[in-house]
Amino acid sequence: MRLHLDRTASPLGEILLVTDDAGALRGLDFADHAARLHQLLRRQNGDYALDEAPAPATTHRALADYFAGDLDAIDALPIATGGTAFQRSVWQALRNIPAGATTSYGALATTLSHPRASRAVGLANGANPISIVLPCHRVIGADGSLTGYGGGLPRKRWLLEHERRHRSA
Repeated sequence: MRLHLDRTASPLGEILLVTDDAGALRGLDFADHAARLHQLLRRQNGDYALDEAPAPATTHRALADYFAGDLDAIDALPIATGGTAFQRSVWQALRNIPAGATTSYGALATTLSHPRASRAVGLANGANPISIVLPCHRVIGADGSLTGYGGGLPRKRWLLEHERRHRSA
């Protein structure tokens, strides 16, 4: 599989964008977590090669708008993921969590009609290859605590505060 790699600036550091020939996002992660991104891409897509090539202008614009406060700008971005059927169902459910809101792993498992699968939901969340657009940062612990985030807890905290600030504006 041949994929394309581009970069964009963000308030949280440089972001890596991986797209396919159709322009769909296959991966999005922070540049300082490139190894994690490549590991997830390999697990979900098998062998792949990356070419340096620009992501669609609509992708860059949507991310810039999101960081400028238009939280809905990323909602229509096309995505394409590998993963298991269960992982893909978790990732789709993430897109249904409104910006500025949070849910727990257990609540998300219940939403998916698997109320005893909170650990599996957590593992799927951790295997999410498209950070921010598939908003895994909106999933927190049952006690309201911030739990793991591939980009680091400070970024998770920033994203949640950014969304709450702009959702209430």
